[in-house]
Amino acid sequence: MNNFIISVDGPAGSGKERISKYIAKKYNFFHLDSGILYRRFTKIILEKKINLKKNSELAKLIKNISSLSAKNHKTLRTENISKFSSIIASKLIVRKFINEQQKIIIKKALKTYKGAVIDGRDIGSKVFKDANIKLFITVSAEIRAKRRHKQLLQLGEKSIYAQILRGIKLRDYKDKNRKESPLIMHKEAILIDNSNSFTKTIRKINAILAKV
Repeated sequence: MNNFIISVDGPAGSGKERISKYIAKKYNFFHLDSGILYRRFTKIILEKKINLKKNSELAKLIKNISSLSAKNHKTLRTENISKFSSIIASKLIVRKFINEQQKIIIKKALKTYKGAVIDGRDIGSKVFKDANIKLFITVSAEIRAKRRHKQLLQLGEKSIYAQILRGIKLRDYKDKNRKESPLIMHKEAILIDNSNSFTKTIRKINAILAKV
């Protein structure tokens, strides 16, 4: 498997990142969490107090950024950044910029790695349409809310389950109904239910990859 690309799409909190990390480690692939790029860009926008209603301000900011770091950091995982990154991700100018960043990162990575795993919302349906394997992860909103609630508590943030659940349902609605690159399952994607144990999920994925 050379220049092999696996896309892992699904709603917020479905476990895409954990699954992608597992695949990357098992096959020595490069892993890119596209959400980190959106979160990092959101953090920059908030710090610079960019007016989200003005595309001219966003365009000026984008022009001054040659590359975004895909490194994860706990400061990018706050609820405030989650809320704003969802809003920012709906803007065409932002999606074009982040999509281009992803392609640059993966092109560079494939010079070193034999393959790459990219997780997000529109990887298989938009960014890497020619991915060799497309996975779509699904988990109920209630289970995702419980997992997110636990994660926030571990990060030391105050968290109320009911609010988290409402936020996840709202984000799902926005992701599925936005005009630019909505969250959809590509016709070639393989549906993976990650509602149960991670071990069961990995068993399913290993069975799929074993056929390649």
